[in-house]
Amino acid sequence: MDAFTRMKTNFLDLIEENQLEAVPIQVRVHDLTPEEAIGNPEDRDYPLVKGRERLLEAEILGSRGQAFTDTPGNFSGTLKSVALLKLTDNRSRAVFIASLNALMRHLGLVEKTIHCKDTSPPLCALDLVKHIQENFGSSRVAMIGFQPRMAQALAKTFALRVMDMDQDNIGQTKFGVLIEGPDQTQKNIAWCDLALVTGSTVTNGTIDELLSSKPTLFFGVTIAGPAVLLGLNRYCPCGS
Repeated sequence: MDAFTRMKTNFLDLIEENQLEAVPIQVRVHDLTPEEAIGNPEDRDYPLVKGRERLLEAEILGSRGQAFTDTPGNFSGTLKSVALLKLTDNRSRAVFIASLNALMRHLGLVEKTIHCKDTSPPLCALDLVKHIQENFGSSRVAMIGFQPRMAQALAKTFALRVMDMDQDNIGQTKFGVLIEGPDQTQKNIAWCDLALVTGSTVTNGTIDELLSSKPTLFFGVTIAGPAVLLGLNRYCPCGS
């Protein structure tokens, strides 16, 4: 059973177990402006600031959940209509994941479903170095999904390889590290001690390819609910 089938099954189970199926709850999903999503950080090289990605935010009974996507848009419907979405494109997967995060936040099953802002991303990156050293002791890290502050901090301590899907990044050297394309992912996973993976892989449909036997740490708000349901390691200390 692939990751999305498991999550859809769990989503339906959560609705039924909490007797929410017949309740006319409206799930409202909208995409946030860069300022709403990340505030005004000093550095301007984040994908959110550059407009390469957007955050979708879902609200369910006052609880909010977010998910990164490259195809933003609005949605309004019932919990059941979200559960029955065909997860065949990035936008529908983002709507589903943002809603899943909001639902699980409402039920008290997950925390930190809202992206950090302003001065928090650099602090998150510095803490990541300590987190990896204390929990994985890794010397070779393969980052899947370029996050500039994390890459900047990691490159000072670990042997680092970085892969990204953004054509503007591929082939560029950032912080002394060549950004490679997704075609190098499996080679670099074989090389690394730890795969550090963006939670956006759950909305772009590549997560199943990255559930390997290598130690793996997913980062960010997008993967909040999926990490709990799929039993994945997650790092997101500064979210709210």
